[in-house]
Amino acid sequence: MNDRTLRVTVGGDAKAALTRAAEAMKALQRGESPDPHFEVGFADIGQMFAVFTPKRWELLAALREAGPISISGLAKLLKRDYKNVHGDVAALTEWMAVEKDEDGLVFAPYADISVDVHLPDRRVA
Repeated sequence: MNDRTLRVTVGGDAKAALTRAAEAMKALQRGESPDPHFEVGFADIGQMFAVFTPKRWELLAALREAGPISISGLAKLLKRDYKNVHGDVAALTEWMAVEKDEDGLVFAPYADISVDVHLPDRRVA
C-alpha cells in the first residue's frame, strides 16, 4: 500500500521550501537519494478552498476507496455529472492530488493529505 503523504501548505514560508530543495540537491550531488517530498502551497486559505472544495475532498475519498477507476466510473460512483467530475479530476491532477495510470484510470496516489495552515505574522504597532 502506498504511504506517501501530500502536504498542502497555506501561507507557509518560502524559505523553508527553498532550504529543503537545496538540501535535496546537495544529497543528489553526493550520490544519495533524498526522501521524496510532495508539497503544494497556497498564499491564503481562499486559494486552497478554491482547489480543494468539499466535492473534491469527497472525490478523493472515493478514489482512495475504489482504487484506479475511469472518470465515467467515478462519476457513477459519486452520482455526479461526468463533466463536473472530469473538471474536478483535471484540477486535482494539476495540483498533484490525483494521477492517471498507464491505462488512463485515475487514482489518489497518497495515503494522506496533510493540510498545514500558517496564520499571518502579528503586525507590529
